[in-house]
Amino acid sequence: MASGDGTTATRSGGAPAVAAGILASRLAGFLRSSVSGALLGVGPHADVLQTALRAPNLLQNLLGEQTLSASFIPVYSRLLAAGRREEARRFAGAAFGLLAAVAAAAALIGMLAARPLVAIFAAGYLGDASRVAAGELAVDRFELAVAAVRWIFPMTACLVLSAWALGVLNSHRRFLLPYAAPVVWNAAILGGLAWVALAAGPLRGTVTGQTRLLFAACIGALAGGLLQFLIQLPAAWRALGGLRPRLELGSPPMREALAAFGPAVAGRGVVQLSSYVDQLLATLLAAGAVGALGYAQTLYLLPVSLFGMSVAAAALPELSRRSAGAAGGAELAAEARAAVARSGFLNLPSAIAYLLLGLPLVEGLYRLFPGSFGRPEAVLVTAVLAGYALGLPASTSARVVQTTFFALGDTRTPARIAGLRAVTSVTLGVPAMFWLDRWAVASVPSSGMGGSQLRFGAVALALATSVGAWTELIVLRRRLRGRLPELVWPAREQAGALAAALLAAVPGLAAWWLAARATWHPAAIAVAVAASFGAAYIGISMALNLPQLQWVRTRWRGDRRR
Repeated sequence: MASGDGTTATRSGGAPAVAAGILASRLAGFLRSSVSGALLGVGPHADVLQTALRAPNLLQNLLGEQTLSASFIPVYSRLLAAGRREEARRFAGAAFGLLAAVAAAAALIGMLAARPLVAIFAAGYLGDASRVAAGELAVDRFELAVAAVRWIFPMTACLVLSAWALGVLNSHRRFLLPYAAPVVWNAAILGGLAWVALAAGPLRGTVTGQTRLLFAACIGALAGGLLQFLIQLPAAWRALGGLRPRLELGSPPMREALAAFGPAVAGRGVVQLSSYVDQLLATLLAAGAVGALGYAQTLYLLPVSLFGMSVAAAALPELSRRSAGAAGGAELAAEARAAVARSGFLNLPSAIAYLLLGLPLVEGLYRLFPGSFGRPEAVLVTAVLAGYALGLPASTSARVVQTTFFALGDTRTPARIAGLRAVTSVTLGVPAMFWLDRWAVASVPSSGMGGSQLRFGAVALALATSVGAWTELIVLRRRLRGRLPELVWPAREQAGALAAALLAAVPGLAAWWLAARATWHPAAIAVAVAASFGAAYIGISMALNLPQLQWVRTRWRGDRRR
């Protein structure tokens, strides 16, 4: 079936295509995290890698997908729906020119300002030189992080342009390629790690060997960022019918996008500031806290991206079209309600699995290969993951609600509410993290840790993030009801999904117990647990006749027919 903009996909297949692309990229990310976890463990080099990957992402997230979802995609989609294809093409070229100029300048500034940036966002590393001199730590994380950030920062300019290509392709209802593109980014990092690990020989496991692995990952990330953009460029070029980058800020579509762009950047800035404050606070805790947060976030972000982002991203072009339609609020409210219900059906079981079955899943991912990641590290990461899981349903539902605001042309309300979320998280997290950091997991005698202990302080930051997420969702929902009185929250559908997930945990726990008694490999245990839980959830959902399951069947069948 052809769509009005000349594409062959329809909205019914959008979420599965997004989910398939995200799943591919997340599986590649899991493999990358598993390898880096085995090679670097939970120690200072893992801390530095997380810092290096996060510091430049401030630029990527400020100018990237979420901001473009709020400003570029609604305007571009409405131009396509109105048949104004040439105007849409000029608008896309102007957006590309502006993003390229801003991203390139910011990347250069970031490279030159790496030292003060690390001092700001990882202030806890500033005391490492004295700790190294005292024999408490094997490496100076501050100097390593400065060098690593300089390698990685240019990557962000490429990833911003990759987000522009994603916006173009999403507006043309082409979802799979842009969301699968990060596979090449992960593959480039894996290639760098594998090259150095194979060449390290007896240096593996030493400080020198881990330092080489750290920089191999950074160089791989830079190369991968460029590849991620380049593989999308031909498809975006064809969708546009050609591309002419320009700096044209005065056209009506560009003025409309820029009016939404500012508040969207502010909103993303608040969210990113909260994330960076978490990282800054983690650097003040015992060594390994930053790494533990990063390892837990790899699992936590899977359902956020796979089930929250996929539903929200696929719904945005359709919500934008419906907001401009004659039916107005009634159709928009119905579409938003359905999207929230679908998101809950997919993310509630993830939260339950992380809370009740987190340990075998963590060990299956990070103990896939023999190395520096043992049971104490797994216990700490599992505890952090459980803290995040408590807020997972709120985080994914909030993405859908934010998308509805974006479709209404309102980027200011989500930005203000994101600020409330950040303040809530920090206010609760700071006192709690120092209290929990008094409790040790176990002694870690590796040379990289200098004999120090893993501690639970990072768990408090995850718990505070969850409280902030629920605060954001509650306020967003209240404000959206003010804009869309027709909106009815899908409480019954979500209650059914929660009940099915809790019942499905029983077979998952049984599979864990049986596989552990049989002394299976951690990866095999994780597969058995995940398969038992997933199969039970689908079976129970069918027995309860949950309406969301019918939506999943219909969409996947539609994708296969096409």
